[in-house]
Amino acid sequence: MKRAIVLILAVLTLIIGNYSKAYSQDVLNGIYVKERDRLRKPIPWVPLREADVMWSKTIQRKIDLREKINHPLYYPIKPILERMSLIDLLLVGIKGELEGEPIIAFDPDGWAGTEFDSPMTFTDIEEKFDATDKYMDIVDVESGDMILDTIKGEINSSEVKQYLIKEIWYFDRKYSTLQVRIVGICPIREYQKDIGGEGLLIEDEGMQEITYKKLFWVNFDQLRPILANHEVFNPFNDAERRSFDDIFYKRKFGSYVVQESNVYNDRNINQYSLGSNSQQEAERVKDWIMETEHDLWSY
Repeated sequence: MKRAIVLILAVLTLIIGNYSKAYSQDVLNGIYVKERDRLRKPIPWVPLREADVMWSKTIQRKIDLREKINHPLYYPIKPILERMSLIDLLLVGIKGELEGEPIIAFDPDGWAGTEFDSPMTFTDIEEKFDATDKYMDIVDVESGDMILDTIKGEINSSEVKQYLIKEIWYFDRKYSTLQVRIVGICPIREYQKDIGGEGLLIEDEGMQEITYKKLFWVNFDQLRPILANHEVFNPFNDAERRSFDDIFYKRKFGSYVVQESNVYNDRNINQYSLGSNSQQEAERVKDWIMETEHDLWSY
């Protein structure tokens, strides 16, 4: 009798669930069907030959998502329908859950020391997030015996609060203009790392420190098609929302220089200057690029 009642309840639940799902699909959440963003394609780059590049410089910039101008890249923390943050979009693209080929992620600590030499699997990325399954012994309430319990690991994408972008500035002699192209993007995870020794509790005050970890590099050109197909919130007009590709292509983000190509193993600015001196050095690099463009002209 109990089995029959359970079976009937299960069938009713399934029928009601399917009916609700079908009904919800017929209801338009808005006043029109959004199709523009799904069909958008990235703006093509201007054709470029090696012979036309008479000067170039490789730069790395850091995007801090706590700056107000960069909030569209950080929010929403959890996806709202088809709108999601940049890191969530990168993760679903790497997992292959979007149309087209999966995005290839590369290990930031690759064997050759460059950004795109060591491909990563999604399991490797989960390990970078410390999202792997963990096992611990707990007491069974019924028997009192020790049993092995599994704690399911989950990726906390809200921990990504910075991005590192690699870009190349170059002077195109064909058009006599200074141009820039982004080559790659690397999300940076900010989290609290336990530094307590043996016998100390994790909850002990002062036993944690803020740690930054590069997660993976992705090639920007491979990423652009999915960036162009996903909208970003526009606080001024819901009918004219930008795409992620618009933000990067039109340089609608705030950042600062952290590295320039140099003879000292491409060292970062913070390796030879600290505090306000690092900010001044970053401004010097930016101003030097603009001045170099002017110096290439003859009046």
